[in-house]
Amino acid sequence: MAKIEELELEGHRNEIIADVKNLAEKYRAIFDWDVPEIDQNLADRLILGEIRKALDGLEKELLG
Repeated sequence: MAKIEELELEGHRNEIIADVKNLAEKYRAIFDWDVPEIDQNLADRLILGEIRKALDGLEKELLG
């Protein structure tokens, strides 16, 4: 039997995924505006790396 927290997460999973995708797309657009001749693959790797670092930091902050 799933715990209530797992059921709650399941109800929000798609929203969380969409929010993270929107965050990445936000910064992709900003990079494109600032640097028209951007290397999109490099920019994507940098943006995703920073999102991962932010999530790691948030995990440490919330979970100790």
